[in-house]
Amino acid sequence: MQTIVPGVSYPIIQAPMAGTATPALAAAVSNAGGLGSLGIGGSSVADAARMIAGTRELTDRPFNVNVFCHRPARRDAAREAAWLAWLAPLFAEFGAEPPATLAEVYPTFTGNDAATAMLLELRPAVVSMHFGLPTGAQLGALRQAGIITFATATSEAEARAIADAGVDAIVAQGYEAGGHRGVFEPDGEDARLATFDLMARLTRTCKLPLIAAGGLMDGRDIRRALDAGAAAAQLGTAFVGCPESAANASYREALAGAGADATAMTCAISGRPARGLVNRLIRHGAAAGAPPPADYSLTYDVTKKLFALAAARGAQGFGAWWAGTAAPRARALPAAELMRALVAEMGDVAA
Repeated sequence: MQTIVPGVSYPIIQAPMAGTATPALAAAVSNAGGLGSLGIGGSSVADAARMIAGTRELTDRPFNVNVFCHRPARRDAAREAAWLAWLAPLFAEFGAEPPATLAEVYPTFTGNDAATAMLLELRPAVVSMHFGLPTGAQLGALRQAGIITFATATSEAEARAIADAGVDAIVAQGYEAGGHRGVFEPDGEDARLATFDLMARLTRTCKLPLIAAGGLMDGRDIRRALDAGAAAAQLGTAFVGCPESAANASYREALAGAGADATAMTCAISGRPARGLVNRLIRHGAAAGAPPPADYSLTYDVTKKLFALAAARGAQGFGAWWAGTAAPRARALPAAELMRALVAEMGDVAA
């Protein structure tokens, strides 16, 4: 990691996990010698600035701030109406109806001048991108400010685009990864490459440092990733159970329960493919006759409302319990303790 991010002791990155990662979690990982991360893709500019400032109060070590570079939603009134109608029976269980219209609740970072100005002012050590790339002007401004950049690739073509854009390192996300798939074009064909298959391809064709991500849970997995040519490993689900994360009680119980080995890739929660623990909402979205969900992040607008209704009545099974395929091996440890375990398990590996 020294060649990618100075000041980081171990080749371990805590995945950004928007909505789950917190300043306390990111700071604890960074203080323990890894690279902690914040996901601000679902935050307003003001809230994101507060998260960054809050992390800085807890650590003087480098940390990563992740942004979403998705294309704006493609509106389709018929598709949106069909999806709302499909969810109506779930709303009816709680004596409610779905909203009449949908809003795009997560704006893209691409071309977002206010978000860019905030990052240039606060200058986190790293800014990482998911779902694609920002404009060339944004990348140039980040580089000029001395900010290191990462971007997620799920294929060789995406890795080439990242390299051509002048990004500093590539997060090679395998199909096993929990949370949102980093594909640039969600409606395109996805090769669904496993982490180590993707790594094998990128080590042959890419000169940028690679960060392996997807299905990595312990120090032995990290060691295997490093042996496969990775400069570092990114772990997400491994950190969800940490007390510093924002995961609620039902999410933690599901991750620690017998159903943790059942994950699925779904568009039913957000409108983009994402891997999570199978629950009622995911099953409903995959049932026979289900129409395609509304586009990202329009689908998030309605499912967040459904989750809030269900949670208010103590009903579980409607939330975004993002988790990778290695979820059954997750450990509910404080972040610093988990970092010590990971370092011990991977052996004598320094940055």
